[in-house]
Amino acid sequence: MSSVYLETSVIGYSASRPGSDIVFASNRLLTLRWWDDHRERFDLFVSEAVVDECSAGDPVAASERLVFLDEIPVLAINSDTQILAQDLLRRVGLPPKAAIDAIHIAIAAQNKMDY
Repeated sequence: MSSVYLETSVIGYSASRPGSDIVFASNRLLTLRWWDDHRERFDLFVSEAVVDECSAGDPVAASERLVFLDEIPVLAINSDTQILAQDLLRRVGLPPKAAIDAIHIAIAAQNKMDY
């Protein structure tokens, strides 16, 4: 099976409540459909960063997000991850506010995720 790194927004949309914003509602619906209909075809992975992000904020919402992480392997962030993320920020020109996104990209690349 192909490997998939799940970034935090996948979990966020999956665990969220319906909203009135059409873009949010569309993203939520598409994510839930993928989760229900397609995730079983892949080996799923998250990172420590995803766990940290899902754990933050409102305790009730955080616990609802963390349910989606049950039984999904958690990839460690190490010094090589940090170095690659910093290189991405510097060389690709990602803004400093994209630091967590660079971590997600780095961890997926280091672990040779297919998607």
